[in-house]
Amino acid sequence: MNPYQNLIENTTLLNSLSLENIRLYLANGAFKVQTYAKNSIVHFEGDSCFKLEIILTGKVVVARIDESGNLLTIAEFYKDDILGGNLMFSKNPYYPMTTTTPEESVILEIEKNLLFNLLSESPVILKAYLEFVADHTFILGDKIKHYVNKTIRECVLGYLEYESKHQKSNKIILNMTKQTLADKIGVQRTSLSRELSKMRNDGLIEYDSKSITIL
Repeated sequence: MNPYQNLIENTTLLNSLSLENIRLYLANGAFKVQTYAKNSIVHFEGDSCFKLEIILTGKVVVARIDESGNLLTIAEFYKDDILGGNLMFSKNPYYPMTTTTPEESVILEIEKNLLFNLLSESPVILKAYLEFVADHTFILGDKIKHYVNKTIRECVLGYLEYESKHQKSNKIILNMTKQTLADKIGVQRTSLSRELSKMRNDGLIEYDSKSITIL
């Protein structure tokens, strides 16, 4: 038995498939399971998208590479999320940004033709697919709009405003390192530290290693 069979069977997109069909697709290569080590490249910017990918374990991030060669995180995807769903049937099926695995990950690949057949034959799979595509397109588009072409201060303020609403407090507790925070909002670590110092000097915030307070 394929060790990833149960993970595939429990995905939101494919949980209506019979175990017999999952085994068949794994055996004939229509389903392919790929494993990625920590910090591996899944797709480079500009790569063609000709298959759907479902994250079975681990985490995938969408990132852009700045002029200095640093990888800045735009969006994060986790177990049961799909990649390429909004690109496969596009007239320009190319990844707009680099995707990487910040931790060891396992991804299921589904051939485009098989996916089309599954969508055509199963209303349940079609509905789940359309929901995924709609939700993820909105999330990624919102992330890109939020970070790209904004100043570092605007990125920081946007993140702080979101977390302030989420935590219901002007004192935002940080459950991550400054490097992780920099990656999350799409800036370099040194640039983040410099901007935080400027914002403190301008009387906008106070901060320590565990929190940032909006004044």
